[in-house]
Amino acid sequence: MERRSIGAGALSVGAVGLGCMPMSWAYTPSRRRGHESLAAVHAALDLGSNLLDTADVYGPFTNELLLGRVLRERRSDAFVSAKVGLRAGDQHVVADGRPGYLRRACDASLRRLRTDVIDLYQLHRVDPEVPVEETWGAMAELVAAGKVRALGFCALGAGAGPGAGRRGDRGYRTTLRHLERLQQVFPVSAVQAELSVWSPEAASQLLPWCAARGVGFLAAMPLGSGFLTGTLTPGEGFEPQDVRARHPRFTAEAMASNQVLLAGLRRVARRHGPGVTVAQVALAWVLAQGPQVVPVPGADRAHWAVENAGAARLRLTAADLAEIADLPVDVGAWD
Repeated sequence: MERRSIGAGALSVGAVGLGCMPMSWAYTPSRRRGHESLAAVHAALDLGSNLLDTADVYGPFTNELLLGRVLRERRSDAFVSAKVGLRAGDQHVVADGRPGYLRRACDASLRRLRTDVIDLYQLHRVDPEVPVEETWGAMAELVAAGKVRALGFCALGAGAGPGAGRRGDRGYRTTLRHLERLQQVFPVSAVQAELSVWSPEAASQLLPWCAARGVGFLAAMPLGSGFLTGTLTPGEGFEPQDVRARHPRFTAEAMASNQVLLAGLRRVARRHGPGVTVAQVALAWVLAQGPQVVPVPGADRAHWAVENAGAARLRLTAADLAEIADLPVDVGAWD
């Protein structure tokens, strides 16, 4: 599989990663099957999709425990990307960037993951009560202690706001200010933010910053939380605990209106042969945004992990990319 670099070429990963969150958190609780999730992780590693993206808050904790069962046997095959800085309460999550908490959380993640080092440790959210330099300095101490190899910054959710449509201006200005402050303390090796065909804003607002500094970019939700796979049925609904049940993009009306986006991706897929899927076109679009970009699609079944990994072999033409760029603005973004 094609290789990409995180942090100015210091760390090498496969072209497509594996987002492990759906195995334990946020999506369709009734479908969670531990043995099938384990099979998905093994399938991804077998195909070179070695970046495994997790967080202590996923579950909470159960996602790291699940990955630990794989890493116990295959640590050398995996690139472990973990997150810290969010704590789960009964009905909500809160940011916690206190140095003491970060140190305890890192040690706990290492135990659950059954490893002595985390390849990429990401700050999940900025704690408004703690100076970000203080939080980042504590994370840099974990690198010095040999518990972490590199640090990343997670900008998930940072772009949501008024007018945040597919072609709108999402608010990454605060993220960029944070990144500049962090760079003064310890190098940022990777930035993670949403990037997909229907959420392309980071390509123009965050990617230039990353490219200019040799910083890797992890594209979260590159399949639009499942919509860009073309497998969801408008009006079918979601389980109450599924985050999509409350998202305006996943109302029956919005999903019906957004079928035009899928139709455009299907046209591109057909041009590349009968075995090419809509999801692979969506991932290939993300890969085409830059050599430092690594899409991290979620998957909790082996066949999806295999399909996603196959996107690394798909090369979109200039005509394909132009056609995708001309697709209509999506309906139902947060605004």
